[in-house]
Amino acid sequence: MKLLLVVLNLFFIPLLLAFEYKIQPQKVSSDIYCFFGAPQAINKDNNGNMVNSCFVDMGESYLVIDSGPTYNYAKEAYSVMKKIKNQPIAYVINTHAHDDHWLGNGYYKKLGIDIIGSAQFKNEAKVEVTRMQRSVTKEAYENTTQEFPNLFVDDKQTLTINKQKVLFSRVHDKAHSSSDLLVYIPSKSALFAGDLVFNDRVPSLRDGNINRWIEELSKMKEGDYTYIIGGHGSLVSKHSIDITYEYLVTLKEELENALDEGMEIDDAINAIVMKKFKDIAMYDVLHRQNVETAYRTLEWEQ
Repeated sequence: MKLLLVVLNLFFIPLLLAFEYKIQPQKVSSDIYCFFGAPQAINKDNNGNMVNSCFVDMGESYLVIDSGPTYNYAKEAYSVMKKIKNQPIAYVINTHAHDDHWLGNGYYKKLGIDIIGSAQFKNEAKVEVTRMQRSVTKEAYENTTQEFPNLFVDDKQTLTINKQKVLFSRVHDKAHSSSDLLVYIPSKSALFAGDLVFNDRVPSLRDGNINRWIEELSKMKEGDYTYIIGGHGSLVSKHSIDITYEYLVTLKEELENALDEGMEIDDAINAIVMKKFKDIAMYDVLHRQNVETAYRTLEWEQ
């Protein structure tokens, strides 16, 4: 009988333990911390921990930028925050509507925290099965629900948190996505750029517009920021945009030449290799898709 109880305990105890990502924050500055995700595609090994989620100590509360890929991720992130400094969260910001950045919203909504996003979020529709749900384990996704922002930025907006200004700027034209939102904290000299900035890996054009994206990055290059923190990648200096900018500009130049020569899309996908970027993470996964997406955009806009 005792042996049976031991066996049953060994079986049931793991089931009672909550899923853990074991995420560790990296200190960007005295007041800014980020959980930097792996430069990988979403899979059942990383369970969505391939995205950046940051938190800023505003003095008496935290500002969270992107809630992460799941409820469990967000819950664990706040537990880590409280160990650094036990204080409430003022707001959660969603930099855009791709689900790896906001599916942690449900946890913060349960705490009664307001969530801010681009006005374009209003046009997003809940789906039966999210991309994250298809890609991660059931244990990691447990309790995750689709909770959109409840406060929206339609153009530019300033918010004061603990006597510090936070400036929001909605990107009106589709760049990386149709719902990109920039967050700038002057007192920290920090710009949170969401997926307009990738580094450590090739960017994903996905449903973006290469022309508008390059325009937004060009504006950033003119700004006086100490930190530019993207949605993927651990580089956070003002030069953190360089990889994405150079990749997109090079891709556009090569595609424009291909279009001028009358090259068909399939030939362009095979011909435009951009060897300089082949050793950057996720090139094999994303580059051909990026060529196709950008080709269609440039062909249409021509």
